[in-house]
Amino acid sequence: MSGLRVSSCLKNGKSIIPLFNRSSCNGLIASRFSKNSTVSSSVRFNRSISSFRPCSVTKFNSSNVFKQESDEEIVSQTREVEEADVVIVGAGPAGLSAAIRLKQNAISEGRDVRIVVIEKGAEIGAHTLSGAVIETGPLSQLFPDWKELGAPLLQPALKDEMKFLTKNLAIPIPHPPNMSNSGNYIISLGNLVKWMGEKAEELDIEIFAGFGASEVVYGDKGQVLGVATNDFGLDKNFKPKSNFERGIEIHGKITLFAEGCHGSLSKQVIKKFELRDKDSFQTYGLGIKELWEVDPAKHHPGKITHTIGYPLDNFTYGGSFIYHMQDNLVSLGIVVGLDYENPYLSPYQEFQRYKSHPFVRNLLEGGRVLSYGARSLVEGGLQSLPKLVFPGGALIGDSAGLVNVPKIKGTHNAILSGILVADSISKSLDASEFPSVLTDYQTSFDNSPIYKELKEVRNIRPSFHSPLGLFGGVAYSGLDTMFLKGRVPFTLKHKIPDYAATLHASQCLPIEYPKPDNKITFDILTSVSRTGTNHADNQPVHLRVSDLATNPERNYIKYAGLEQKFCPAGVYEYVDDGNTGKKKFQINSQNCIHCKTCDIKDPEQKINWTVPEGGGGPQYVDL
Repeated sequence: MSGLRVSSCLKNGKSIIPLFNRSSCNGLIASRFSKNSTVSSSVRFNRSISSFRPCSVTKFNSSNVFKQESDEEIVSQTREVEEADVVIVGAGPAGLSAAIRLKQNAISEGRDVRIVVIEKGAEIGAHTLSGAVIETGPLSQLFPDWKELGAPLLQPALKDEMKFLTKNLAIPIPHPPNMSNSGNYIISLGNLVKWMGEKAEELDIEIFAGFGASEVVYGDKGQVLGVATNDFGLDKNFKPKSNFERGIEIHGKITLFAEGCHGSLSKQVIKKFELRDKDSFQTYGLGIKELWEVDPAKHHPGKITHTIGYPLDNFTYGGSFIYHMQDNLVSLGIVVGLDYENPYLSPYQEFQRYKSHPFVRNLLEGGRVLSYGARSLVEGGLQSLPKLVFPGGALIGDSAGLVNVPKIKGTHNAILSGILVADSISKSLDASEFPSVLTDYQTSFDNSPIYKELKEVRNIRPSFHSPLGLFGGVAYSGLDTMFLKGRVPFTLKHKIPDYAATLHASQCLPIEYPKPDNKITFDILTSVSRTGTNHADNQPVHLRVSDLATNPERNYIKYAGLEQKFCPAGVYEYVDDGNTGKKKFQINSQNCIHCKTCDIKDPEQKINWTVPEGGGGPQYVDL
């Protein structure tokens, strides 16, 4: 697949991401802060995405030009600075919940609060992907009448089942009580956050979709002042084009980081303020998902199936899911723990093998795939949580790592964390001086249902690190879930980061994957064409690789070129260099779907994922 990328479109020739044709991006933000501005309360790009279908694959030769520092000509230009009360990075369930709760509190208290939400996706929900089954308790706290308001929770969960898969069999096994979904709903998380975005707009919350927050802005005492949006109109060599505009700084009394798993700014503040204990590593999974329309005769609305076992081996953590939604839609996917050892393993190809299992293939035959996506997710649990507050800022949602892995859920915790931080901010706004550190949020979190449920299940995920692998983890999980309920005098640790778990290729057996049949299984570029992903051609590569020239000597030889295996979007390739006769590392950055796997799994931590020009990336539909 050398030198290839995917392009995407909408019907009638409409571009999915029109931001790159705008001559003035940051001026739009500036105008919004003017009291006399007539610009509407939030930036939205109204396009019908329900008609999206993948377009053909086109050739693309990526640039290997990288520059870690901005050009002096750019740095010399002063950025415009705007002021808000609260700045929120990320319009996912946590960020929007915080914004909405803050505004609700302000209205009830008769206070005027300026809240600015920055979202790198072209529109709210464009970059949001999850299973997803949601517990509605926190949503009901935010909107007690969410049903009457038309929240897109369309399919109640009606039946749970769990299977252990061998190569050919699907063996029923008991599912733990905490995996029971009675009262929950099967949803598209992307559609839910779009709806939440509409509710935020009705409250006059300012949302800037299509603007990437690329930099944390610090004060003279080291505190977070806010963030800066990335520069618009740079070419691939970091030189200004004719439409160049410097990014804008947005300052607030507090900045909330709600970027989701392994956010590019969140990881910076975690490191700068030493928020995580040095021996408390986070661990991650890569979730890969498709949305199918299946034969109505095979569709069972509300049915939830989870599987363990095949196609993963006994020492690779992971599992799969099949959720029967409304209208003959089925959401299915696989999650592979990124602490896997074998560099030959491809999570994408494992997903294709999963779909080839007779139990899954029988469901999908006669149907058609509609959408595809992938995203990393946090799995570390309580022992991997960082401190949530620091001077000038706080972490919420998956930026903090609030997924309950045994439940296979995190949205309810993300929403509740947004509510908790908003209530703490509202109380602090009454003070004569806003506190430098929002300690009330940390205190309320430590006494919250989130902390309680994460503490109860804290040992389940690390129990799979035992020499017994899957079977040891399942045995301990059953004991802990049914009887102990976390009431043990110890906490298991994740002893090493995921990238350090990777073995050299010489220590592992290669894995041969079957070719796709183009009916149930597909090549990676065909799948990526279903994401709607797109980035402007002539912009700096946002995947920054240090020591690029020596990468083949390091990762291709030592680790069998694992980048082209762990990436679920065909971004990384090792191609033949006609000049040297050796391998060259090529980055097809336009394929990127912002899953962050490369930043997490690269064994030598040479890849740094940064935000591209705002609006770039996937355009997920119903995921």
